[in-house]
Order: sequence, then structure tokens, then C-alpha cells
Amino acid sequence: MAKARSQFICQNCGASYPKWTGKCDNCGEWNSLVEQATKSSGSSAVARGAHSGKLLTPQAMRSISSEDSIKRMSSGINDLDIVLGGGVLPGGVMLLAGQPGIGKSTLLLQVASNIAASSPVLYASGEESASQVKLRATRLGAESGDDLHFVASTSADDIAATIRSGKYKLVIIDSIQTLSLDEITSAPGTVSQITNSSNVIIRAAKESGAAVILVGHVTKEGSIAGPKVLEHLVDVVLQFEGDRYGGFKVVRAVKNRFGSTSEAAIFEMGEKGLQVVENPSAALLAERQNADGSVVLATLEGARPILVEIQALVNPTNFGYPKRTASGFDLNRLNLLIAVLERRTKLNLSDKDVYINVVGGLKLSDPAADLAVAMAIASAAAGRRLDDGLVVFGEVGLGGEVRSALSTDRRVAEAKKLGFTKAIAPATGKTDSFIKGVRDLRQALIDYLKD
Repeated sequence: MAKARSQFICQNCGASYPKWTGKCDNCGEWNSLVEQATKSSGSSAVARGAHSGKLLTPQAMRSISSEDSIKRMSSGINDLDIVLGGGVLPGGVMLLAGQPGIGKSTLLLQVASNIAASSPVLYASGEESASQVKLRATRLGAESGDDLHFVASTSADDIAATIRSGKYKLVIIDSIQTLSLDEITSAPGTVSQITNSSNVIIRAAKESGAAVILVGHVTKEGSIAGPKVLEHLVDVVLQFEGDRYGGFKVVRAVKNRFGSTSEAAIFEMGEKGLQVVENPSAALLAERQNADGSVVLATLEGARPILVEIQALVNPTNFGYPKRTASGFDLNRLNLLIAVLERRTKLNLSDKDVYINVVGGLKLSDPAADLAVAMAIASAAAGRRLDDGLVVFGEVGLGGEVRSALSTDRRVAEAKKLGFTKAIAPATGKTDSFIKGVRDLRQALIDYLKD
């Protein structure tokens, strides 16, 4: 009897090796190789592949029907529909990923309940039993419809067969990391299981025209667990971000074949599930106290303008090496801004601990946050504050110059709506008397930091 062959597969990048090694040479990860049995394949398979197949019949591009004529299904949450590009597209496959406990299952059960009011929906769970999902559905008020069905299964073959039956317009699978195929001997969650299970599910969705939403786990670094090919296979990748213990939660599309990736939906967890925050700027500034180190930033969350408070605290260090800490802001960017402040404004921070906090649990990636963070640090260090009616935005260069920001008109309109009177912004983008243009960081600090 022939000895069963095996190979070692890297769970991070999918590279295969004939024997175990401590480190994957392809991606550099340590202890990521897992042994998996393989089926024997000979030269006959290659020969058959070289001569098999059939002649394909192409279509003229102008004769293909447009997806614009396909009616999308509304999720029942207007902001989420905007992120998706107008709603859930039949035959589309979406991947929703986020930290554990942030509310992925809650959001999808709310969506399933809304769509089930007009179309049959299947919720397939490989993590929870029927009674556990029933408890959540009762809390959310999502149990009344007859077209919302549930099944507990970890078999990708069975779920794909159910999708191909054509009975359901939407299928939610929680989660892709729990599915497995019978033909593959490796455990659920491995690279081969995730890749092949998702392929089977996607083919079934395209054949039947049913929309499929996959829930994806994330690693401790925040990236989606499993091979990168999973993100390439699906049509839409949604990232669920925020603090699972409170604050705002943001759903944004990092990939969207059917719409824009510049939109974002902002939610807040309540007793009845996730609720859309209609006016996040007012909520974020409701408890603000205008003290030194507090600056209001006009930023963008996707295409939506938001006013958010930036807080800075500067203390003398008790040790030889000063500490820099940032919550909601990139730490490397903070260190760069501190260096610019010391060099271009002569502000001495070499013996000071600097702490930055973005109120509300938001994570800023907007380059225009630079000026607000720098002014907050200078305000806290000097013990001076900004006037009540000021908002700030602008990118800061290494020379201390203040560079232009995107969508200045949207930021200004949001500030005016909430009663602010002036905006400290780049002089190059000045199109309104509301904007007080500054050309460099030194000018901004001298002109607008008050006693």
C-alpha cells in the first residue's frame, strides 16, 4: 500500500513545502506551517488538462445586459445601502470583517430581518446554535417574519447546495472560517479550507443569482484572517471598525465592484441593536469643554464631513525618554508632527510626555488632521486655548508649511451648520471669508493661540 503523501501549508500566505520549517520563506511568518494530506497527481492529469476543454462562445460587449437594470435589495438601513453602492445586488458576494464583539452578527441579523419582509432570507451559522441566534433575534425584534429561515451547519457543500436551490434571495454565512469541504482533510479555518469553501459558495451564488454575505474573522493585527485571495474572490469587502466597548462604529467599503469606496456608515449600539447616527458631529461635541489642548477638527469619514474633538495632554517626563501615546491617530505620524513642531516653531518637547486622544473612538486616517493635532499639542504645552468658534484642518509638511485639504467646501458647510464662525485652514484653499488661511504652522500658532 502506497504511503500517504503530505505537505506543509503556510496559514498566512498559502505557500507549500515538502517538510516542516520554523519560518515561511515566502512571507516571513514563524510557526505558520500546518501539515495537510494531499492527493497524488501524476503527469497524466497534466496531459488531460492540455487537451481537454471546449471552444468558448464570446459575446459582443454591447449585447451584454447592464447591471443597472438589475433591481437591488434595500438593506433597510439607508447609510449601509449607500456604502454598498445602492443596496444588496443579486448574485453579489460580500465579505464583512471586524473585531470580535463589535456587532457583525447583530448588524447582519437586522439586515436579514429587513430584507425578509419582502424576500426569503437564509441565515446560516457555523458558530451558534438555533437557540442562541433566537435569543438575539428576540432582543432585536427580528423574529416575526416567516421568510427569515435559519440553519446551523459547517458544511460548505450543504450550504452551496441550498444556495443553488434558488429558494433564497439572500444568504448570510456566519462565518467563512467555520466552513469545511468533505474532500479536504485539513481543519476548518486553514488556507485550503477557506479558499475552496469560498470558491464553492461563490460559484453557487453566481449560478442561482442569490446574494451572499460572508462574515470574516480578523487577526490581532486587524487584517482579515485567511489568505488574501479571499478578498480578491468576493465582490465587496466591508470593514467594521470601532471600539467594541462603546463609542461609534464605522462600516466602510475597502473594495466595491458595484460602487464607491469613499462612503462610510456610522452606527451606535443600543438596546435594539445598531442604530444609525444621524448627526455624529453634534454627538461628538456635545460634552466638549474648551480648555487648553482641545481643538475641533473638520475631517471626512468617507465622503461625509464630521467635526471631532482632538485632545492633547503634555506633561513633564519623569524618565529620561519622553513617552508619546496616541488613541485614534497614527503614532508614527504623531512623532513626525512633534519633530516638525520642535524644528519649525522652536517649541521644546524633548522633555515632555505627549498624549493624543480622538474623542468618540474614531480612528483618523485623514491627512488634514495634521494641523489640528499640532495645534492641540502646542495649546497644551503653552497652556493657551483656541477661541470657541474655531475649527481646524490642513496637512502639515516637513517644512512646517500647511498644505491643501480635500473637500474644503464640505468641511466648511458642516462647521457652519453647527454654529462655528471661523476655520483655520490652508491659505491655498481659501474660497470663503469663513476660512482664515495660514501658510505655515508657526503663523497658525502665533495668530490663533490665546491666553
